[in-house]
Amino acid sequence: MRKLSLMLILLLGAVVNAQENSTANEKRVATGEPAIALDATGAQVLEAKLLTTSLNGAPDTPVTNTRLVVRNISPIAFGFVSGIATFYDASGVRCGEGVFKADVLAPNESFETDTPGVRIHCTAASWRIVATSLIPRVVPMPTPTNARLIISIDGEQHPLQLDKPLTLSSSDKPRTIVVREVP
Repeated sequence: MRKLSLMLILLLGAVVNAQENSTANEKRVATGEPAIALDATGAQVLEAKLLTTSLNGAPDTPVTNTRLVVRNISPIAFGFVSGIATFYDASGVRCGEGVFKADVLAPNESFETDTPGVRIHCTAASWRIVATSLIPRVVPMPTPTNARLIISIDGEQHPLQLDKPLTLSSSDKPRTIVVREVP
């Protein structure tokens, strides 16, 4: 029981430490400046600029719509991108956040989006973005055909499978080997 509780404490400590380290690299910037999102390795992948200039919300009249332009600044093409834009007041207190997403985003490509669900209940002074999903676009590799191959050794035919070893016993007599596709 002691070992289990010790392992649980260590695991929770590692999770808290990982969360603290990941947020330390996500820098807040003024609302007039572009915000940068990082991937899991700490590399910059997304840059966002706010198009909405009036972010003066209040608890009884929150800002419920923001527009932003997000650009892929990484060399990787993504099949799906999503993230969160978080807004802070002048004292650094979080006062709103909204989600953004896009399908298929090429390197250096931008998309304009809004942040559904955002409710900014302060005058936002700074903001940041966090990439929550970065799914690389998978380019389909050509698949080998279902062709059957035959190897012909001195006129004797043997089926050949790709990536399977073929052992030949040779004598002092020269051998002629031909690999071809079966029609």
